[in-house]
Amino acid sequence: MSRRALLQGGLVGAAGLVLTGCDFRRLQLLLSGDLPGLGHQPLRTPDSLPYPFLPAGTDTLPEIDHIVVVMLENHSYDNILGSMGNRGDGFTFGTDGLPTASNPGPGGEVVHAFPMPNACQPQGHPYNTWDAGHASYDGGAMDGFVLSQSGPVSMGYEVQSTLPFTYSLAQTFPVCDRYFASVMAQTYPNRRYLMAATSLGQVADTLSVTERPPNGTIFESLEAHGISWKNYYSSLPTVGIWTYLLNEPQTSAGLVNISQFYSDAAAGSLPGFSIVDPNFGTQSEEDPQDVQYGDQFLAQVVNAVMSGPGWAKTLLVWTYDECGGYYDHVPPPSAVEPDSVPPQITVPPDLPGAFNQYGFRVPAGVVSPFAIPDYVSHFVHDHTSILKTVERKWNLPALTFRDANANDLLDSLDLFAPPRFLTPPTLAAPANPAPGSGCMTTGPGVIPPPGSVT
Repeated sequence: MSRRALLQGGLVGAAGLVLTGCDFRRLQLLLSGDLPGLGHQPLRTPDSLPYPFLPAGTDTLPEIDHIVVVMLENHSYDNILGSMGNRGDGFTFGTDGLPTASNPGPGGEVVHAFPMPNACQPQGHPYNTWDAGHASYDGGAMDGFVLSQSGPVSMGYEVQSTLPFTYSLAQTFPVCDRYFASVMAQTYPNRRYLMAATSLGQVADTLSVTERPPNGTIFESLEAHGISWKNYYSSLPTVGIWTYLLNEPQTSAGLVNISQFYSDAAAGSLPGFSIVDPNFGTQSEEDPQDVQYGDQFLAQVVNAVMSGPGWAKTLLVWTYDECGGYYDHVPPPSAVEPDSVPPQITVPPDLPGAFNQYGFRVPAGVVSPFAIPDYVSHFVHDHTSILKTVERKWNLPALTFRDANANDLLDSLDLFAPPRFLTPPTLAAPANPAPGSGCMTTGPGVIPPPGSVT
């Protein structure tokens, strides 16, 4: 029995209720034990199902056939979307039209938020590590970014003219302004959370060839229930961060070149779940790259999905793995620890901390025909919210305590009204990196720019 028939026909009919889409969403969460506001609820455990009364592998969201994830690198919400102004919790602007955000510098000076001089970034700065992140957080004051290893560039932010497609996407489709990195650390641990809801203690960009999470990764869970997946990659596949997967026979079939993504999208043959990776050397937006190439890559992926025959039943999530050391003004809240594995740190010299707190906010949004126009999600999300969405669709067992108790991303969709974006909207043309490509040789300009330090 489908979830719509089960809930609307059975439970709701018996209660004699008239159910709106919003009410249905609340009932769905209530039945799965995830509804906020009901007082203390026991934590769901690893291996538990979103819908324990249904068999694992049951498709509970037949409106969606394809879930596509695009994850870029190393930018905070404020750095990318802080100047959007009319949507989401970004910068507060003063009467002079400039952001009021600032951080102290090492000599007592004040470094104010400033637009980046051009589309490029300095080599090696800003910089995000476990220690740099916790120093930037400074107990919730959010005033340690410049004083950390990141330096003054941490207060820089991108503007719409640099990232026209990204801004257009965030202004048209739902944006999530409480989407946090999973851990206050670097790329690899955060991408491990995307795939397994744990980093198994990892806090730095190091690899181990032997580590396997107790419940595996989302790919293995999908395989076990006969659900298709692919990691489309341009230079390196994200899957490889869990190195043991590269030795699994079933993994090789799921690792395909990015060219196949565009073919599959055009043919309407995208798998149930996919991660689409940029060229990490040129398109991921990590420093010192020209971020326009990331804007262009994101546009290519989104436009391929929207123009393909599978668009009507697709959910695409775009986000960044971690903040990269760029400033954000929202202190990360506490989080559910994924497991009993502590972070691989030594205190001192490392700063103390645990996996019971999120990392800094990163840009994130949802693209789908069912997306709610003009919606900003204020629910707390992290990378395991993507896992939770996948698990809820196919009623898959949770991998850790973190994804078991994460909020999914379905609040950005209305699955009970005619899809508002069935005809894809016209979005802004992406950046054209060619005119600005000189910044890769001439540098990112003067940082901090004149007038930004008092």
